[in-house]
Amino acid sequence: MAETAQDVKEKQDQQENTEQADSKKQAQSVEFAEAAESAEGGAGSGGSLDILLDMNILVTVAVGQTEIPVRRLLQLGPGSVLKLDKPIDEPADLYLKDTKFATGNIVVVDGQFAIRIKQILGAGVAAEAAQA
Repeated sequence: MAETAQDVKEKQDQQENTEQADSKKQAQSVEFAEAAESAEGGAGSGGSLDILLDMNILVTVAVGQTEIPVRRLLQLGPGSVLKLDKPIDEPADLYLKDTKFATGNIVVVDGQFAIRIKQILGAGVAAEAAQA
């Protein structure tokens, strides 16, 4: 039992020493020099923007959706048909990540599905659509 009491005393001493060392540390203020602007118009313009403009981004086209029970999902197979919530004459929705940014009509170009943009949505309209 004496050894246990000794161990506890040593741990308390170590903790007190650590607390004292922490209280002696002082935060120092630091000043940073201004970044020099380049001849091309400054940081963040010109060439830097070109990198972003050349990036690819995934656009998703949604033609509709439906909700089914798991039992029905497990019964699906080749030839099964799921009826979607959107009429055929209503435009499809275009998304960047989870944000709707446009609507358009599904068309065929060179034997592949394509979309003809009908409307580009503003930021306010896209935010309202995301909440719905």
